[in-house]
Amino acid sequence: MKRDIMTNELTVDDLHLDYGTGAHANPILKGVSMHLQKGEVVALLGPSGSGKTTLLRAVAGLESPKSGTIAIGERKVFDGEAGLEMPAEQRNLGLVFQSYALWPHKTVFDNVAYGLKLRKLGAAEIKDKVAEVLKNLGLGHLAERYPHQLSGGQQQRVAIARALVYNPPVILLDEPLSNLDAKLREEARAFLRELIVRMGLSALMVTHDQAEAMAISDRILLLNNGKIEQQGTPQSMYETPDTLFVAEFMGSNNRLPAQVVQRHGPQVELEVGGRRLRAMARGTGEGQATTIIRVEEVKVSAEPADNAIELPLLTCMYLGDRYECLFKNANGDISLRAYTRHRLESGNYWLQLPADKLWVF
Repeated sequence: MKRDIMTNELTVDDLHLDYGTGAHANPILKGVSMHLQKGEVVALLGPSGSGKTTLLRAVAGLESPKSGTIAIGERKVFDGEAGLEMPAEQRNLGLVFQSYALWPHKTVFDNVAYGLKLRKLGAAEIKDKVAEVLKNLGLGHLAERYPHQLSGGQQQRVAIARALVYNPPVILLDEPLSNLDAKLREEARAFLRELIVRMGLSALMVTHDQAEAMAISDRILLLNNGKIEQQGTPQSMYETPDTLFVAEFMGSNNRLPAQVVQRHGPQVELEVGGRRLRAMARGTGEGQATTIIRVEEVKVSAEPADNAIELPLLTCMYLGDRYECLFKNANGDISLRAYTRHRLESGNYWLQLPADKLWVF
């Protein structure tokens, strides 16, 4: 079942899709192009309405694009110009829906076997394939149970087993962890990543959770208003965002009211609350600009520090492994959040903002 990374399993080229027709047409996808290689996991990330679920459904054959092409391996399944649109059942893709969509009156075994029976495989072959996939997902002992007798995490695994049982070239995951509670989501996230690596799967996954996308995927496509805003590895998306939208979507940030005073290439000098600070330009960085810094990059000091502003502590919130502290000036126009290991006493603190992590857009 292991696959090596060599060729594209999925290719989408210049895909356009509208809801409605004529004057009432509402463009949802506006020229999206992407590829998915063998053994790779790509996350479609973005806010509600960005087009990520529509793109997944178009690949699955559940939505009809207006133009562009979709190919699975060397096989074209949609070509707007040629008028080709292969139905969903012929695309041979594994689908895991947000709701899991399990048959309540069928056992785990029968839920997983359903697609194989539709393909008219023999009973012995079906039994072997289902047993193998249930064993791989740690569900072998649950084969005769019904969905209502399973936990949410177990139901999710049954849905994944059903998608994997006929070894499709690509599995499509639509918000696969969203129905789980917070603690179970973290466990399921680790399980899903381990399963994908162990079985060498190629997967396209929709999520609105940036932490989930970074944990599970090899590459992220961040969609914004029907277009790809930026794509890259989770690390590159987080550490080197191209736009303010990407920077704000990919992390927890502080915004600062800042005036750009000078700029020398990527080096920027700012004025924040009467103090001069050094920063890094990631956009045009001229005049009134948007300045942000990740919460975890702010360093708290009781003594004056380099590239820092002084603010009084407003409150500290206990998060278990750390405190999140909020600092705010008397006018209320400058506020910063920072993480600390210990609860801080009330008073003024110097908040150091490393120049390479203080971004100007």
